[in-house]
Amino acid sequence: MERMSSSIPKFLLIIALITVLFTLTQAEVQGSFDDNFSKSCPETHFKTSEDGQIWYLSLDKKAGCGFMTRQKYRFGWFSMKLKLVGGDSAGVVTAYYMCTEDGAGPTRDELDFEFLGNRTGEPYTIQTNVYKNGTGNREMRHILWFDPTEDFHTYSILWNTHQIVFFVDRVPIRVYKNANYTNNFFPNEKPMYLFSSIWNADDWATRGGLEKTNWKNQPFVSSYKDFSVDGCQWKDPFPACVSTTTKNWWDQYNSWHLSSDQKMDYAWVQRNLVTYDYCQDTERFPKKPEECWLNPWD
Repeated sequence: MERMSSSIPKFLLIIALITVLFTLTQAEVQGSFDDNFSKSCPETHFKTSEDGQIWYLSLDKKAGCGFMTRQKYRFGWFSMKLKLVGGDSAGVVTAYYMCTEDGAGPTRDELDFEFLGNRTGEPYTIQTNVYKNGTGNREMRHILWFDPTEDFHTYSILWNTHQIVFFVDRVPIRVYKNANYTNNFFPNEKPMYLFSSIWNADDWATRGGLEKTNWKNQPFVSSYKDFSVDGCQWKDPFPACVSTTTKNWWDQYNSWHLSSDQKMDYAWVQRNLVTYDYCQDTERFPKKPEECWLNPWD
């Protein structure tokens, strides 16, 4: 990996400004937290701001915390603002992800953002992964161009039948294309819930498990707000919006490929921020997986 430039490209600064000034039209979640989500943690580990707009999940030695949407979706744009655990967060994982079921079932599909904590002063690692029918092993890892513990930043997933794109502040950091692989490794058949959680993973999360969670720093708190979705809500037996009708912006031609500006951003990210790519790991994959041969710029 090339050494990171000391200055962020102007187009990233422009995008950051646009993100502040402009919000893409989305189907905002209506109602209270309990109307839209269910929690899976002790009440002591989940708190909200006075106005109910910011949600705090905490981890201590006794328990972590998580929540999931009551609604399933199949395709669309899914976005959340997160502020990560500050200070010494080694061993702690904060996650924002989509999954077809509540639990690590053997046939699940899944799209992951995982934020791997680190020692004070060391950068956070963001890990993304894709699962199909219970099989993952499609990890990529990046560092970020900002400190994700100082303020809220937006993490989004675009999912349609043509591609899955992971965004950070509207900058595409990972593109996973659908090319009708013979290995069928593209999750597009099952609706998914959205989840967020914080838990202890010091057996693997930081330097492969060498750095353990320092429980003297508990509780570890991650913060969430502005959850929004513009997607196809699942309704049995089969909602019409899952078909490629191009009625929704996330299902139109411009969302099937990166734009010219997005390609510039993506190229910069690939040069400067990628620390691990399973496609380049010849020890794990002596034969490169089929999807690794596809150009994400196409």
